[in-house]
Amino acid sequence: MPQIPEKIHELTVGQLSARSGAAVSALHFYESKGLISSRRTSGNQRRFGRDILRRVAFIRAAQRVGIPLATIRNALAELPEERTPTNEDWARLSAAWRTELDERIKQLGRLRDHLTDCIGCGCLSLENCVLSNPDDVIGEQIAGSRLLPERRED
Repeated sequence: MPQIPEKIHELTVGQLSARSGAAVSALHFYESKGLISSRRTSGNQRRFGRDILRRVAFIRAAQRVGIPLATIRNALAELPEERTPTNEDWARLSAAWRTELDERIKQLGRLRDHLTDCIGCGCLSLENCVLSNPDDVIGEQIAGSRLLPERRED
């Protein structure tokens, strides 16, 4: 992994990519979504502060556990600009995300447990399929396997 000399306080997008392991396109995407920020040089080139390395690591770790980007952006917005997330920040924020992750894990477990039944039935009926129609939400509205009412040709 390339080392960044201490005297360099700003990184090009290529340096940030090489150092963080995130693709340049991902860094541009993160910036467009307000997760990271850069300044522009007189030649209109992006320059990122060294603190962005920690922010990118934070974003990627949160993404790996399934946290949506909007939630990550809200979490980063709580931190002062130019400050990297600390271990305490991560502990506080990840504790808040634990309930959401636990619920997703339970939901995935239910889907896994019903996957064989659904494929085994062969119909994939929206009326009673736990994968296509969890908790029979559509069944309360219409019967059968159609999501949209039939169009009548007049």
